[in-house]
Amino acid sequence: MSAGAVKDGRAHLAALDTDRAVFLDGELISRVAGHPAFAESCRAFASLYDFQAANPELMTFDVGGGRRANLAWQMPTSYEELVAKRLAMTAWAELHAGFMGRSPDHLACAVSGQLMRLDLFEAHGASYASAYWDYYEWARANDVFLTYVIINPQADRSKAWGDQSNPHMTAHIVDEGPDGPVVRGAKMLGTSSIMAQEVFVANLQPLQPGEEDLAISFALPLDAPGVKIVSRKSFEHHAVSPFDNPLSHRFDENDAIIYFDDVVVPWERVFVYRDVDMCRRQFHETPGHVYQNYQAQVRLVVKLRFLLAVARRLTEMIGTVNMPAVQAKLGELAARVAAIEGLLFGMEASGFHVGEYFVPNRHLLYSAQVTTQALYPQIVTEIRELAGGGLIMLPSSEADLAHPEVAAVLDSTLVSAREGEGAYERMKFLKLTWDAIGSEFASRHTQYEMFYAGAQHVTRGHSFRTYDWAGAERLLDAMLEGNDAEWVGAGRHSAGGDGDGLHGAGRHSAGRDGGEGEA
Repeated sequence: MSAGAVKDGRAHLAALDTDRAVFLDGELISRVAGHPAFAESCRAFASLYDFQAANPELMTFDVGGGRRANLAWQMPTSYEELVAKRLAMTAWAELHAGFMGRSPDHLACAVSGQLMRLDLFEAHGASYASAYWDYYEWARANDVFLTYVIINPQADRSKAWGDQSNPHMTAHIVDEGPDGPVVRGAKMLGTSSIMAQEVFVANLQPLQPGEEDLAISFALPLDAPGVKIVSRKSFEHHAVSPFDNPLSHRFDENDAIIYFDDVVVPWERVFVYRDVDMCRRQFHETPGHVYQNYQAQVRLVVKLRFLLAVARRLTEMIGTVNMPAVQAKLGELAARVAAIEGLLFGMEASGFHVGEYFVPNRHLLYSAQVTTQALYPQIVTEIRELAGGGLIMLPSSEADLAHPEVAAVLDSTLVSAREGEGAYERMKFLKLTWDAIGSEFASRHTQYEMFYAGAQHVTRGHSFRTYDWAGAERLLDAMLEGNDAEWVGAGRHSAGGDGDGLHGAGRHSAGRDGGEGEA
């Protein structure tokens, strides 16, 4: 393999070495990879590319021109290719235990999934379809780390997006010229935008007729003029050390408001324009929504397995693992995690073709989302209950272990039931546990897993719309067929009759003609 054929961590960090407009704690940050609020997370993302460079057969495929790219960019044409894609995504997720929700494979899956229905974009406009396909080929060839903002600011939920008190709140078209449309306003959630190279903009939430100014989809570099990234609090910046904050120290993918301050979007980067229905079709009539959430479920299965391991190790450390009630609880958690993993395998095995491309089973995907939105916070709560007071009495930091007087106290009190482990091992593990389920970083993750796919009524609605109700009804009707009571059958075959016969005829008539029938 030629040098540079596979993107590595060094190449990614070099791509981040550009001037940006990132705002944090009232400070303008132009170079993110070296800033203490973001440096470790940038390096964590870079390590994903180092892993793929070291494992090209597992992680990448040939995209031509002597280049290879992550399998997330591939459009599978078979079950076998889909499984290979999942194995690559699993390998990446295991490097961060599933805590980097917007790793680069997420948007690669979303974009490639949308373009499996290139015909829809062609019907919208040949120039937009050509622009989108050209962008995909460029992003794939360069293995670009792309994030997205597809949600509007929450604001006043009782009003439509176009009726908010501030007309410039939500990203919308304010002008158009020969170079492209001009966009002003904000989009969310910008997860991993500080560590990514480009941002994809679209509308996952439904738009109404009359909101054509909001109906645009495009992609831009995150250092484009007028793009402002307003970061939430950096958990990495407040992490004491890798020992005390092992997850938040390096896996804080961050979230941000992306504000477009009269940004000119080149026409060759515009994929949907002033068509509210196409904004919906872009996600829900292409495999794009399925593929982006398929990646999320692959990642989440890894994260759930990690939490399950935390739960068992916790009970081993405090000596409760052999108690029947504790084993029953661990068995229950294991069964629920295995059920989610089973849904993942099932959505692959029962996948279907959209044209030449192979797509995971849509309903099983949404079933997994509905289930995990409730399951994740429940598992967090169960681990808290298994921990008892152990997570409350953690020492302040690793510095306590270096103080002889304090270390003596810790050695006598931080006792582990696991053979050969003492205060250091117990403290190290419980610090990790707290960062996974109790810290501010952990609380953000609980909220994220509950809502990244939308509110629960949204995912349940997807489940309702995609279930095979017709197949279930055929089973029901088959069981009803021929099961009429004798007196009903006699009445239904009678030309006129008394009592029961008339009653039966009435039921038959109401059913056929849509009358009121029986109360």
